Amino acid sequence: MRNRFADTFYELGQADPRLCVVVADISPAGSIAKFRKEFPRRFINTGVSEQIMIGMTAGLAQRGMRPFAYTIATFTLYRPFEMVRDDLCYQNLPVTIVGIGGGVTYSTLGATHHAQEDVALASTIPNMTVVAPSDPAETEAATRWCATQERGPVYLRLGKAGEPDFTSNAPEPWEFGKIRRIRGSDSGNDVAILSYGPIMKRAMAVADRCEAGGRSTAVFSVHTLKPLDTESLSRILQTHRQVIVVEECAPNGSLAMRAKQLAWDISARCQLETFTLKDAFIHCYGSHDDILDAHGLGTNEICARLNVM
Repeated sequence: MRNRFADTFYELGQADPRLCVVVADISPAGSIAKFRKEFPRRFINTGVSEQIMIGMTAGLAQRGMRPFAYTIATFTLYRPFEMVRDDLCYQNLPVTIVGIGGGVTYSTLGATHHAQEDVALASTIPNMTVVAPSDPAETEAATRWCATQERGPVYLRLGKAGEPDFTSNAPEPWEFGKIRRIRGSDSGNDVAILSYGPIMKRAMAVADRCEAGGRSTAVFSVHTLKPLDTESLSRILQTHRQVIVVEECAPNGSLAMRAKQLAWDISARCQLETFTLKDAFIHCYGSHDDILDAHGLGTNEICARLNVM
């Protein structure tokens, strides 16, 4: 996902001289390095000064540029939170905040690099849009949208590396603000699974197990978390016997919480099962998979709770 973003941004930057990127002490890789070399006046590294990074993108946007702030998720959003809120969101400026390694992707770097609350935190700020692609193909579509949108500030949450492709041949196209069916038929399914981000890999594994157990299953990418497509979510809650949410986010402010609220509001009769990160700092050192397992998001554990063998 990170590499696809860099490749797409470089391509778009060749055609649009307004596109620029401001980073905070992160080594540019791939096409971002190529962008820096080819367009040095449109690449700025503020060093370990994330507040300056955000303030600078606000100024650039006010001068007609199309700035992207780019670094590890915790440092694009948490450290400069006041500037994100006041400089970008209060003024509703079209700046894209790119959070690399959302969730607990930076597993071995510890809690300081785990952005387990990022989706929830970004979603609380007025005027902020939150987009979290599920794979490289969705990352490209989201990046193209961010480069031309006029809504205001966007938090673009990306994985780090190695995410498989799930959506290139999906039955429905990527569209901003719309929940997207990426697997299964449009109706008549026993199970609907909703997910976003790199943990889609585990959601797909759960879908495989459901299908093997004789349950017809559809998988949906909820790539736009804010604004949430409540119309489609309502339809999914009302037309499936079981709805499962799998996400790499803390429970408070999560998609799971919002799905439960909507299910109550519309008196949905489905069985709704949600799987999120725990509301806790997990003192576990290991790989991304190890941290997800420690949060109770192992495929076997999810399937056991669902009574799927």
